[in-house]
Amino acid sequence: YSWNTVSYAFLNRYPNPFATHVLTADTLEHYVDANTGELHITRLLRKTNSVPRWARSIMRGNDAYILEKVVIDTQLGKLVSKTRNITHTRLMKVEEKQTLSVDPLNRGQTLCKNETSIVSSLGYGLNSRIENFSLSRFADNISKSRKGMLYVLDIAQRKGLFRQRLHTEQPMQQ
Repeated sequence: YSWNTVSYAFLNRYPNPFATHVLTADTLEHYVDANTGELHITRLLRKTNSVPRWARSIMRGNDAYILEKVVIDTQLGKLVSKTRNITHTRLMKVEEKQTLSVDPLNRGQTLCKNETSIVSSLGYGLNSRIENFSLSRFADNISKSRKGMLYVLDIAQRKGLFRQRLHTEQPMQQ
């Protein structure tokens, strides 16, 4: 898919049936930087997940709030999203950076790069257990995230928001 199409889908990825754990996505701020022309968007995501039995005494509730900051440079064809949890930070800190950019070898495709950091400093010998559990859950969610993006891309095309995909285009690159 083209960068314009994937960027649109990224910003409109919630709700979708593969992300039922995302309860809300609220825009807190958006503006265009007068010097760079970049669009800046700050959103607050509210998510829920089942808590493993061993963590129930540590966590208060299943809901988590995530701060998402997105910077879009349409001149370069680049979208950078940085997310971090702002609740349950005593238990663990999760930071994710996702970059969507025009493929320089095929401008009709989009490259997607994900970087994630999961760190627990709770102590009590639980750090590695928390980090390993979170990494495993994150890996499972990557597949759901990709399916959700493809779902939103399909809806956008069926509604005619974008020109039809060229037969020579390949699926979104990971």
